Amino acid sequence: MFHILFSKPATHSRLLKLWFSTLRSLVGEKNLILMGPPGSGKTSVGRILGHKLGCPVIDVDDDVLEKDWKMSVSNKLQEVGDEQFLEEEGKALLKFSASGSVISLTGSNPLHTSSMEHTKKNGLVVYLDVNTQDIIERLEGMKVDRIVGQRSGASIGDILQKRNCFYKKWHDVRVLCQKGDTVEALAEKVIDAVKKYQNVDSDTFVSTRSQSCEAEISQDKAKFFSDVVIEGLAADGGLYIPKNGLPKLTAGEWGRLVKSTYAERAQIILERCIHPADVPAVVLGEIIEKAYSENFTCSKIAPIRHLSGNQFILELFHGPTASFKDLALQFMPHVFAYCVPKTCNYLVLVATSGDTGSAVLDGFSRLSDLDRRRMAVFCLYPENGISLVQKSQIIACQGDNGLALGVNSDFDFCQSAIKGMCTNPDYSGFLTAEYGTTLSTANSINWARLLPQVVYHASAYLDLVSQGIITFGNPVDVCIPTGNFGNILAAVYAKQLGIPIRKFICASNQNHVLTDFIKTGHYDLRGRTLLPSHSPAIDILKSSNLERYLHLISNQDGELVKKLYSQLQSQGHFQLPENVLKILQNDIIGSWCSEADCLSAIHSVHSTSGYIMDTHTAVAKVVADRVQDRTCPVIISCTAHYSKFAPVILQALRIEEIKQSPLSQLHVLNSFRPLPPAHKALLTMLKDRESHKSCVCEADSNQIMDHVQNYLQKQFLKVY
Repeated sequence: MFHILFSKPATHSRLLKLWFSTLRSLVGEKNLILMGPPGSGKTSVGRILGHKLGCPVIDVDDDVLEKDWKMSVSNKLQEVGDEQFLEEEGKALLKFSASGSVISLTGSNPLHTSSMEHTKKNGLVVYLDVNTQDIIERLEGMKVDRIVGQRSGASIGDILQKRNCFYKKWHDVRVLCQKGDTVEALAEKVIDAVKKYQNVDSDTFVSTRSQSCEAEISQDKAKFFSDVVIEGLAADGGLYIPKNGLPKLTAGEWGRLVKSTYAERAQIILERCIHPADVPAVVLGEIIEKAYSENFTCSKIAPIRHLSGNQFILELFHGPTASFKDLALQFMPHVFAYCVPKTCNYLVLVATSGDTGSAVLDGFSRLSDLDRRRMAVFCLYPENGISLVQKSQIIACQGDNGLALGVNSDFDFCQSAIKGMCTNPDYSGFLTAEYGTTLSTANSINWARLLPQVVYHASAYLDLVSQGIITFGNPVDVCIPTGNFGNILAAVYAKQLGIPIRKFICASNQNHVLTDFIKTGHYDLRGRTLLPSHSPAIDILKSSNLERYLHLISNQDGELVKKLYSQLQSQGHFQLPENVLKILQNDIIGSWCSEADCLSAIHSVHSTSGYIMDTHTAVAKVVADRVQDRTCPVIISCTAHYSKFAPVILQALRIEEIKQSPLSQLHVLNSFRPLPPAHKALLTMLKDRESHKSCVCEADSNQIMDHVQNYLQKQFLKVY
């Protein structure tokens, strides 16, 4: 039965959750299998666990291999050599079976596929993840100078690094071990990790607008990660958030990640935040590998660069569509494809203020052929509210499973249209009946879009520690240009996970409803008109993710959030209670940047450092200069590559504007050998633009719904 967990059922992961919830004890008839490199403490921890749990303890070296071979492991290794040893070791394990036991594997067992499949069928694999340098020191203390598979000229460190991929392949639960952990402490960590693994009910989600009595819901109505990925928006119009908040990593666990790659950091953080009943660790690892590999032009994925003084730039534009949205949207489509049932078509709706559209279209275009046939993207963008490069990108990114529609209105209208379709049961029911199609979203209203953004804020802090700028525990400020509040909210969640962020600096342009709200607690849309700006991605008045933040700082008061947003809908404004406003102002500083100051900042930074900021980063730079007290480092989020706003950049750098195509303008910029250099994927995308058509409609919800239906008629067969 245990193998069900590792092959996604055709219906829904709910079956997995039911299986998890019926486990009556930590072990029961299943085995608790300890896996890790030699010297990780598997044998010692196994003995303690056996004593604590009152179950048999089996050490594969002593109780399986040596009994089967009638000789010591070291003698066997000398007799047959490394390659044959691994084969003989695997054969011996294939003949062995047990139940209700604690089993300590050898360090090399995971290298033999069939024996691990056999062992795992009746057990839960716990990976004792120990830092490589700690292992080397332990082995030296044990007088071990060679391990299985270590060829001449290779170090123990080399072979341990190569083995990591096998440990990641087989584990169900990871215990992140720290220097100085006693075996007793590790045994407790194993127990805690396994309990969390079994307790799927601890990882449920609620709407930001749910009443307190509604939050206590029965198991059959509970919302899990896979549910909120599929649904996107809660039925009551609210946004999903984890009922019990996010887990917190200890300082020691963060310390383990200081020298790790971006993908390794993402794996640890997301494993903690996504229950394996929804996405098993091995699947999560495969998704992370797809998301953060050759798709990014920089191996560090989201590198941090010193700008000047105490200011550091977090470069988030190295993905295929040259904006920070890629950090989430190279990941989210694969998670979505894994979570959704295989028996239905899905239409992913997305509204974009500039960057999200191309990132969603690109991300979903990278799914497998089979998944692309049952998942499509429908993107709305403000026809005259984004840059020409952004529009060209969106049009170019349309593929066999993506369509973009320009709307003669602003982003707020596009976002409201998306929410309206998702929460209209008559319309969504019609699409299901006619086309077997379910609606979902890929904006940051979808939790699976927002969650991966937490990783790069944590990673930036760890990079500062790695570079010796700070030591772990020293605070930093973050300054983020934002309109929809998702990027800054991801930083808030990074702090919840244990990253020492002191202040969140919200940077707005001339559409500064957010920063006005931060100063007064009064969210007031009355009489406001959205003003086109040099930084169109933050030209937003209705900030969706602010709702999640207000739910957080109001102590999960869904009734208050529902009341506030009802007032916003009916009256165009709301006022925060004084006690909630006080918490907000303790966390966040807000200010805004004029159009002239934006251009001036781009010119000034380029003149002094040679670095070109995009317009949104310039907004954040101006605000950081104005409000940050310079007593700690400030990390400025560089949310897009400057090429996306070429005409404005040319203007800011006082280069005579070339009245030609966006591609020609980019070539002019690149002729100055700028820093950072040209974004090659962006250039390629713009060259492909002419082969795709664009379509525009009026700001009419009925027209948009007709366009959706017409698209589905071409994309998916009708259900008869």
